[in-house]
Amino acid sequence: MNQPETHPAAPVAATIYRGESVENTHLAHVAVVDADGRLLYSFGDAARMTLARSAAKPAQALAVLETGALERFGFDEADLALMCASHSSEPRHIERTRSMLAKAQASETDLRCGGHPPLSDAVYVDWIRRGFTPDSVCSNCSGKHAGMLAGARSIGAALVGYELPEHPLQVRVKQTVASACDLPDDGVQWAIDGCNLPTPAFPLDRLARLFAKLAAAQDQVAAVQDAAQHEATAQHAATAVSTRTAALARIYRAMTSYPELVGGEGRFCTLLMQAFGGALVGKVGADGSYAIGVRASQQTARLGAKGALGIAVKIEDGNLAALYAVTAELLALLELGTAEQRAALEGFHAPKRLNTMGVEIGRIGFSIGLTAHC
Repeated sequence: MNQPETHPAAPVAATIYRGESVENTHLAHVAVVDADGRLLYSFGDAARMTLARSAAKPAQALAVLETGALERFGFDEADLALMCASHSSEPRHIERTRSMLAKAQASETDLRCGGHPPLSDAVYVDWIRRGFTPDSVCSNCSGKHAGMLAGARSIGAALVGYELPEHPLQVRVKQTVASACDLPDDGVQWAIDGCNLPTPAFPLDRLARLFAKLAAAQDQVAAVQDAAQHEATAQHAATAVSTRTAALARIYRAMTSYPELVGGEGRFCTLLMQAFGGALVGKVGADGSYAIGVRASQQTARLGAKGALGIAVKIEDGNLAALYAVTAELLALLELGTAEQRAALEGFHAPKRLNTMGVEIGRIGFSIGLTAHC
């Protein structure tokens, strides 16, 4: 029988109180790195081997983008955002998935993800009221799958079996994910996600590294564009960016320009990116993973970062409510953004714990002592 992988004991990050009695505790790990990949702060085991789940979608989308599929099939930035999404199955999400399939000359029957209850309670109520049965296009990962089909077609591979680990597209995805995380191919472990695609596991600090790269790429592209404004042509810009950097920046812009497609109405990812207005990108992963990339600023420099900042969180028990609360608490601890921006997440940071009569019966407390490495 396989034994579970051992790692340093996870410390308590959040405690749920009912009255003054402890009801639940949530253990967590945190890694904070800069654009060079230097570990700046940690809590628990920053190197914990972590299934990033949907937090890895930007790297998976990168592999598709680098096939040339977006240009070949006329995908726009909103389509790219949906490729990175864990969406709420709202009509706009389903309609865009169908549009992407049509552009890629694929059909709903080609999708190898299944239907499931939506991540949105409001959408679920609507489905129940209408007696609606979701199919594959309603999966919260349908945008990623539509992108994968386009990627497969773009490299001349069969659509059938695009989800299998040995498919030529998935081989490219595996190589791209490892490269984006600065790991050798065998430095990433692979399992099968809930949506039926391969999903990677790698050290938590490499998830932070990935998101720092997204933010740093946008910083570099913005610097080139700013320099070009002071020259006759863009070719005279003082700094050039690589094809990979341009692709990462494009993903960053897509996600931050269309946060409503990455999540949905009232979702943490959407509210986070809307509140910060392009200054950061964030993405949840199922079972307690979260990652944020923060563009370089005086705030990131104050934290000791060289350039952009990457933050990754893993909640040991996979509780999403605890994940969002801890992530919001980290933004406060690191003093990122303004108090007004962080207030947009207050419903996740310190949700009122009410019983069925509206009586407040408890609270959440935090015990995140970050260790500085800078």
